[in-house]
Amino acid sequence: MALIKSISGIRGTIGGKSGEGLGGVDIVKFTAAYAEFIRRGNPSAKTIAVGRDARLSGKMVEHLVAGALMAMGFDVVNIGLATTPTTELAVTGLGADGGIIITASHNPVQWNALKLLNARGEFLSDAEGKQVIAIAEAEDFCFADVHDLGKELKDDTWAMRHIEMVKNLPLVDCDAIAKAGFTVAVDAVNSVGGVVIPELLRSLGVKNVIELNCEAHGKFAHTPEPIPENLYQISDLMKDGKADVGFVVDPDVDRLAIVMENGEMFVEEYTLVAVADYVLSKTPGSTVSNLSSSRALRDVTEKHGCSYSAASVGEVNVVTKMKETGAVIGGEGNGGVIYPELHYGRDALVGVALFLTLLAKEGKKVSELKAGYPKYAIAKNKIQLTPDIDVDAILEAVKKKFSNERITDIDGVKIDFADSWVHLRKSNTEPIIRIYSEAETMEKADRLAEEIKNVIASL
Repeated sequence: MALIKSISGIRGTIGGKSGEGLGGVDIVKFTAAYAEFIRRGNPSAKTIAVGRDARLSGKMVEHLVAGALMAMGFDVVNIGLATTPTTELAVTGLGADGGIIITASHNPVQWNALKLLNARGEFLSDAEGKQVIAIAEAEDFCFADVHDLGKELKDDTWAMRHIEMVKNLPLVDCDAIAKAGFTVAVDAVNSVGGVVIPELLRSLGVKNVIELNCEAHGKFAHTPEPIPENLYQISDLMKDGKADVGFVVDPDVDRLAIVMENGEMFVEEYTLVAVADYVLSKTPGSTVSNLSSSRALRDVTEKHGCSYSAASVGEVNVVTKMKETGAVIGGEGNGGVIYPELHYGRDALVGVALFLTLLAKEGKKVSELKAGYPKYAIAKNKIQLTPDIDVDAILEAVKKKFSNERITDIDGVKIDFADSWVHLRKSNTEPIIRIYSEAETMEKADRLAEEIKNVIASL
């Protein structure tokens, strides 16, 4: 059993004793605490939007969340099966006072989570999240009496509204996409993306869509994180030359991985790089990604004569930096594209539409497009945490070990070398230390990661 309370929301494995996993009591307690937090910030707050991905526990959690919100006196607009970005858009579209997305994103099937939104449809800040946790731990909330209970309304229109908003973006060219005659393969890991992404593609003018794992029943066909080792099915399909491009999304559709026409990975780090290259060519401006993202975004940004900034890991941190710098595009190297023209949230639908527009206008194969970008390789490693590991002490020791290099410690420890970097940080979503390293080749990136692992082992 595991229960993680962080900037990414309340995340845990389903079942077990209260406080040890995300059980029924935990779901109600944290939902009630969130409702109390919203009301303290706005005493007249009345409405919360709720959406969920298709994972097996989703319906059960949805019932508990909706019931707890109504018990706190809030009206619930339940948009049903919905992507994370769709739910974010629903909050602002409905004029709701907040939102809860029921999804554990890329985590395996036994996990679920409550992602908490403010009235702008954006994730709570670290400080706000800590307030919710404090209210929950103190059980400092009060349920409504019988005459003040909330009600539940169903609204299943938001997926199509989201698709229409994406289609109508000025930089999305449906005519160019339709004329290109693409055949597109989709792997949606049997979650809500299996409904939304094929529908989006057809709306954009793609007539030939190959659907792989697109039944939204929540029985994940493979480990749901859209990283190369999990994408063998669509890779094998693409090797036969059946499609021009492949798109893979995680269960809540805020991350986008791309597969090239030859079955090789475009690499999720380059999703944002390619989309940013297109956006900057039309609307020059600054860009932002997190510390664990590829240098390629910085290089492409500077190629366009624009400025790049780095933020701490976490969507809310990237969004904050984007607002500070007025960025026209940003996101995270895990395939998360944030395009403020629509909203401040990672959105795979936006990523698909902008990438297909770029591909159509360039008239190149995906592999040819990739060959034009700076060549870096990122190795993504991790160390499993146990209760006796002092993460802060480890990070401090690593800083001292490499004190002669450029160190950034706003989020874990990042060490920048002349031609490479390594970033160590405690995960917000899993009990692990993440070790990301980037160099000109995967061999060099792996070697750098092993060096850091050896340093940690010696401690």
